[in-house]
Amino acid sequence: MKKFPIPHVIIRNCIIFIMRVVVQRVRNAEVSVGGKLISRIGKGALIFLGVGKSDTTQDADYLADKVLRLRMFEDEAGKMNLSLFNIGAEALVVSQFTLYGDCRKGRRPSFDKAAAPQEAERLYSYFINCMRGYGVKVEEGRFRAMMDVSLVNDGPVTFILESR
Repeated sequence: MKKFPIPHVIIRNCIIFIMRVVVQRVRNAEVSVGGKLISRIGKGALIFLGVGKSDTTQDADYLADKVLRLRMFEDEAGKMNLSLFNIGAEALVVSQFTLYGDCRKGRRPSFDKAAAPQEAERLYSYFINCMRGYGVKVEEGRFRAMMDVSLVNDGPVTFILESR
């Protein structure tokens, strides 16, 4: 029997940061800033988005498509076979740099892997526009604001997705 080599990649001294989202299936969700309601959705997904230092528009494209097509809603048989896109559900996207909080050392999280605010905001807006480009109703939080996020989790159903 002929043996074939196992393909592999060796990366030395290279750290790759990835865009992250936490997606929660919700019955409804809303964001307030300073006690004032700024956005609200009905049935759909609450998406917390974290942007890493080396993230690109390709990462945002990939995750927007993945979230929109993720089969997280039940069909008539009770199986998770339907996506946001399939059922015309809404999305609320909230920027959350704390998804890059590294808690492995000490007691204070390190945010060294998070993108700089200007770049993070650019990719946050790009991600939202990607989702809107599919014709989905997308609401958003306020970038770099202290927000009160309220939701009624449906399930609960929660997924963590990463690019690359």
